[in-house]
Amino acid sequence: MAADTLGDILIRLYAVIEARRGAAPAESYTASLLAAGTPRCAKKFGEEAVEAAIAGVEGDRAALAEETADVLYHLLVLMASAEVSLDDVAAVLVKRQGVSGHEEKSARG
Repeated sequence: MAADTLGDILIRLYAVIEARRGAAPAESYTASLLAAGTPRCAKKFGEEAVEAAIAGVEGDRAALAEETADVLYHLLVLMASAEVSLDDVAAVLVKRQGVSGHEEKSARG
């Protein structure tokens, strides 16, 4: 059996996050974040992103891998809270394929 790709894992993780939406906040960390609302989810995502940046600057590969996992999880929670799906993000990425980063950024204004 082939190993899971990162995409496979993210799809399953997003499904788990969505499934926890109605769970009791006292029994699920994910449910507690979603119940706290999008601002709390965004704050937690930002905290994790800073921790990943610090690990990167320090050159700690193991810590960066750990923090990146936290960033991806909290990004998916933020997306779920804001009702942005993986398909929404994929559509944007597909649209940007073959477009220079400078051109894409300039087009956004």
